[in-house]
Amino acid sequence: MDALITAVGLQKYFGSFHVLQDIDFAIAKGEVVCIIGPSGSGKSTFLRCINQLERIDAGCVAVDGEIIGYHRDGRMLYPLSEREIARQRQAVGMVFQRFHLFPHKTVLQNIVEGPVGVQKRPRNDCIGEARTLLKRVGLAQKAQAYPGELSGGQQQRVAIARALAMKPKAMLFDEPTSALDPELVGEVLGVMKELAASGTTMIVVTHELGFCREVADRVLFMDAGRIVDSGTPAEILENPRNPRVKNFISAVL
Repeated sequence: MDALITAVGLQKYFGSFHVLQDIDFAIAKGEVVCIIGPSGSGKSTFLRCINQLERIDAGCVAVDGEIIGYHRDGRMLYPLSEREIARQRQAVGMVFQRFHLFPHKTVLQNIVEGPVGVQKRPRNDCIGEARTLLKRVGLAQKAQAYPGELSGGQQQRVAIARALAMKPKAMLFDEPTSALDPELVGEVLGVMKELAASGTTMIVVTHELGFCREVADRVLFMDAGRIVDSGTPAEILENPRNPRVKNFISAVL
């Protein structure tokens, strides 16, 4: 497998709490990986380490062959500056549980803010691309609306479009439907299914097991900071081998 994102021996502590323990992981370009497991198992922290919202304490993560957060000199790794980390972070888009849109900016302005302000791309080009992305997520008619005028599901779809506007190599989703009313979940999952079908590389932390069955190439189960098991959706969700995984699946179905 020609991996786009790899993690080797990843370790993360919060004080004395060992949040991530010896995480080894690789995802190929175009692959969709869903991560499931109980609350507190390290799923979200793993995503945050991939795009350096959390500093790694040991091990390393690489995106498209470039070590994230550090510069290698021989056998030594040296931390990068915040400016260099911000540059690297553009390679991976992230969608959070909450939408984090600028409330005082229109939907269109929210989407073009990053490409224009951070990547210094021509504004007119970015506006055209933003309108295309809004059409893709089913919100072409909401370009001039403000976030407060949108439903939660619509705000999350804008957040997805905003992340895609940076032209990332992969997309990370941290329980993107957990803050939504049940009737709004489907519209967000529909956009994510379209992204998966189009070949977008995706890592999705989710409790939506139906989505995992339909879309994932692989499912990882995390517990107590470790990847306990991994396999196809059929192997993990339909016929789990690990007793811990079996108990979890039984409890949430």
